[in-house]
Amino acid sequence: MAARLRITQVRSAIGAKPKQRATLRALGLRRVHHTVIQADRPEIRGMIAKVPHLVAVQHEDGPSEEEPTWS
Repeated sequence: MAARLRITQVRSAIGAKPKQRATLRALGLRRVHHTVIQADRPEIRGMIAKVPHLVAVQHEDGPSEEEPTWS
C-alpha cells in the first residue's frame, strides 16, 4: 500500500508570490478549504515545503483507491 497525503489549502493565495501560487496549482489546489490526496513522494513533499504557510497536511490511512480491498 502506497502512503498518501491529504493536502488542504487553509489560506488564500492572494498576496502570495507567483511561484507559490503556481505550486498550489501544481498540487491540484484551487481554493481555500479545497482538499486533494497525493502520493507521499519526494516531489510532493518538496512542493509542500515551499508553501507550508498556505496548506495543512495529514497522512491518509487505509487502502488507496487503486488497490482493491479484499474481504
